[in-house]
Amino acid sequence: MKTALEKSKKKIEHTRLETWAMPGVPDVVLCDESGNFHFVELKATMTNAVDLRPHQVSWLSRHKHASTWVLVLRIADRGTRTKKPTPESISLYRGSEAMDLKFDGLKFKPVYRSDGAVDWDRILDLILNVSRET
Repeated sequence: MKTALEKSKKKIEHTRLETWAMPGVPDVVLCDESGNFHFVELKATMTNAVDLRPHQVSWLSRHKHASTWVLVLRIADRGTRTKKPTPESISLYRGSEAMDLKFDGLKFKPVYRSDGAVDWDRILDLILNVSRET
């Protein structure tokens, strides 16, 4: 995601959050050109299960009216010391769907799922709530 943000023509400030003081706060906060904030929880899995912890589900559910998202990378293998993990797909879910995602995992229908190449512009448009003809 960091590389996609850096390559994007959109003026988006991004900050990676690592906080123990506020459990459940998503991993990344984005600030768009209008000054609106968007929160993205990042997850990776080798199965259909998405390991959202209770405090993450709680935070996402409490802030469901805001621009909150869960971006899930499904990997085909863990990789090795010399080889990166092999990405299989990327799925984007609304934060308001955190409970369904926790229980149903990747079987729950996402807002976006990659089929091969990832359309990062589409993902960013969805997160930033940019209307776009499909």
